[in-house]
Amino acid sequence: MDIFPISLKLQQQPCLIVGGGHIAYRKALLLQKAGAIIHVIAPEIETALLEIVQQSAGQYVQARFSVDLPLRQYRLVIAATDEADTNQQVFIACEAENVLVNSVDDPPHCRFMVPAIVDRSPLVISVATNGTSPVLSRQIRTQLEAVIPHGMGKLAEFSGKWRAAVKAKISNPDKRRIFWEDLYASPLKEHVFNDNLVQADRLIEQTLNEWQQPKGEVYLVGAGPGDPELLTLKALRLMQQADVVIYDRLVSAPIMELCRRDAEKVYVGKARSNHAVPQEGINALLVKYASEGKRVCRLKGGDPFIFGRGGEEIEELFAAGIPFQVVPGITAASGCSAYAGIPLTHRDYAQSVRFLTGHLKEGSPELPWSELVYENQTLVLYMGLIGLETICKKLIEHGQRSDMPVALVSKGTTPEQKVVVGTLQNIAAQVSEHQIQAPTLTIIGEVVRLREQLQWQERAEA
Repeated sequence: MDIFPISLKLQQQPCLIVGGGHIAYRKALLLQKAGAIIHVIAPEIETALLEIVQQSAGQYVQARFSVDLPLRQYRLVIAATDEADTNQQVFIACEAENVLVNSVDDPPHCRFMVPAIVDRSPLVISVATNGTSPVLSRQIRTQLEAVIPHGMGKLAEFSGKWRAAVKAKISNPDKRRIFWEDLYASPLKEHVFNDNLVQADRLIEQTLNEWQQPKGEVYLVGAGPGDPELLTLKALRLMQQADVVIYDRLVSAPIMELCRRDAEKVYVGKARSNHAVPQEGINALLVKYASEGKRVCRLKGGDPFIFGRGGEEIEELFAAGIPFQVVPGITAASGCSAYAGIPLTHRDYAQSVRFLTGHLKEGSPELPWSELVYENQTLVLYMGLIGLETICKKLIEHGQRSDMPVALVSKGTTPEQKVVVGTLQNIAAQVSEHQIQAPTLTIIGEVVRLREQLQWQERAEA
């Protein structure tokens, strides 16, 4: 994070703008809305800007900027001239006095940025790009304007009126947060939006009087194969409200960034011969945290019910009487094959698809080999990289063509995705040659031949 976002209270605080033109006028409008006392120094000043200065009880000094100006009297300074040298002088002088300074459209000479703002006072949302793309910030602001109801400001003000009473009743901050989240999911918002404040007061008072210790719950959430944009809306909502996130090795860093920032995060990843926490320990953790009244997000790569051991976990939760929800995710088979340009089924090549796990048991995978040797069928192997050579040999021994196409999709749907195509005869040798690493999905079948013409992801990135 290159910049640290803060919100400044500038009511009745002196702020200085260096410059008297239209750029200075635009910045003065924002400071005026924040209630600042606006001072301007410039050789000339626009009439509209002068009016703002006078309305704020500020002063206009008709002069050029001087480094001898006493800057510590100002909460912040904005350099808004069209002279780069002057703006640089303002920055250097403010830095020497430890005064916050912004030089308009000149990021290297800024100690703070003025973001694009969505104003639903007292709710204020800001969007900033560290000065790299103000136009992009404004476009994002426009999108937010369209989806955030204007009544949100009234809801924030209403909530502030009740904040002290809620805090007195519910002293624990985590439990208090749950109270507000549940309340905002009730009809309260519509009452406030429609100015039915008597009903809103009655609802919050009743809810507060009837409030009880919240019960813990577990969310088994499929995080998909890696691309955060493949998350479902429900997955994102539950990730944002969970008190604890228990996640595995296949959950990508960008997806973890979308979890609630102050949630406790517990890593329980499994790699071959290296289990950070055994499955029994994971089950116990889910029960432990939920029994403490916490909302627990068990975040799994792919889908919880496709080689994700989600069934084992909910059996444990059911036995312990813990409520739970299951949120399906895009499994690696569909996500990785799509991003590799390989359809798992096709009228001309495959009328069925079979998901298998390639985990070895005592040195050999236990698979129904005779059922797998079928011309118009696609095989998808999860976790089959280590045993790939053995799997290919077994399929050939049981009658599969040695030239049957095979694709390896490593780190699918992520920027590090790598796809290698071969045949049952030669694909194992290409693992070391192309430095293929886990997690890798193996696709076996005639549909692999379609990749050459359907690799849309590579073309989109070219």
